[in-house]
Amino acid sequence: MAKESILGSGKLVAFAPTTDPVKARAFYEDVLGLRLLADEAPFALVFDANGTMLRVTTVHEFSPHPFTVLGWYVESIESTVEKLTAAGVVFLRFPGMNDKDPLGIWTTPSGARVAWFHDPDKNVLSLTQF
Repeated sequence: MAKESILGSGKLVAFAPTTDPVKARAFYEDVLGLRLLADEAPFALVFDANGTMLRVTTVHEFSPHPFTVLGWYVESIESTVEKLTAAGVVFLRFPGMNDKDPLGIWTTPSGARVAWFHDPDKNVLSLTQF
């Protein structure tokens, strides 16, 4: 008997914290190019991330985590890294992984290619090309 899907048909909502919604809005809207759906100040900024709702939620205190909290699949990781770099995004480098690649792109054992960067709150974001 097949197990009933409780959330399998539900739409995912993603969340990212920010202590500075003005900087977060400029980054997610102007640098990453996400469409702002609503400014629900003082609670959250709501963006459309290609059909997924992203709520950038205002918090008073935040300690960023060292792992990826949001990521995007991209068609061409080189082109996307170059465009974001031109827009002022600095890509993260991890010793023994992507520190030798000129664009900071790591190739996983499966062949996927990944690059990481921070948002203004130091949340780790990523790009992946399969």
